[in-house]
Amino acid sequence: MAGPAFRAAAVRVRVPATSANLGPGFDTLGLSLGLYDDVVVRVADSGLHVDIAGEGARTLPRDENHLLVRSLRTAFDLLGGQPRGLEVVCANRVPHGRGLGSSSAAICAGIVAARAVTIGGDARLDDTALLELATEIEGHPDNVAACLLGGFTLAWTDGGAARAIRMDVAQSVVPVVFVPETPVLTETARGLLPRSVPHVDASFNAGRSALLVEALTRRPELLLAATEDRLHQEYRAPAMPQSVELVGRLRADGVPAVVSGAGPTVLALTEDSAADKVVRLAGEGWAAHRLGLDGTGASVLPLGSQ
Repeated sequence: MAGPAFRAAAVRVRVPATSANLGPGFDTLGLSLGLYDDVVVRVADSGLHVDIAGEGARTLPRDENHLLVRSLRTAFDLLGGQPRGLEVVCANRVPHGRGLGSSSAAICAGIVAARAVTIGGDARLDDTALLELATEIEGHPDNVAACLLGGFTLAWTDGGAARAIRMDVAQSVVPVVFVPETPVLTETARGLLPRSVPHVDASFNAGRSALLVEALTRRPELLLAATEDRLHQEYRAPAMPQSVELVGRLRADGVPAVVSGAGPTVLALTEDSAADKVVRLAGEGWAAHRLGLDGTGASVLPLGSQ
């Protein structure tokens, strides 16, 4: 394969926050949320320049160690070769270390931007390969599938290759996220999970995961039952006791609530008429946000658009 040619103009990519698991769908179900990171990438004559505003501006590296840059580099290798230089500008709004898919957003932004800035990139790296690459970098497909495809996604692996389908969420569903001040490392949360679980709990979650597909897409009145979980949230409680307590408190009040991804953010799935009331239930120590549902996923946008 001949080396790639690159566009002279910059490309802008917008990627959504995501919530994975959604209660019972551990490492398989994901939801795309209306909160976005924007990235502008331009091929330069030489070197690497990274500018970051917003989330992570004081902590993220501005060199080859940045996850977005590493994802760009990995995608360029698959596209046929590296550009001479890169300029990367990040406007980050997705909170880091809170279970809202910030790493998946960086990964997807990087690989989508690499494809967009490469002439003929769509033919060299199609959507199926894009999902497989994102999953390889992230380690599991739930968040990256929702980030790339938008909507409500079901992801799995087949012979080691990542696959996903996208579904539309019922229009009456409104996500509310409760974001705490302190992050929790995904590695810490995963380290608390047992190697095996009781068969009765696995069976319970299988049934609830199937029910959740129906509840989120067609029958939101079933969401409280459909978001019950026995596989991961209670095991992770020592790392995020306030999150698990808030989930319990919301659910006792009839609100379908779960730990978002590996936590510690709490996600509530409510209706428009109740969303403002749910926002007020958090109490101190939480930043509560009513969000929209993202139906598009990772997108290449005109540079001047809002």
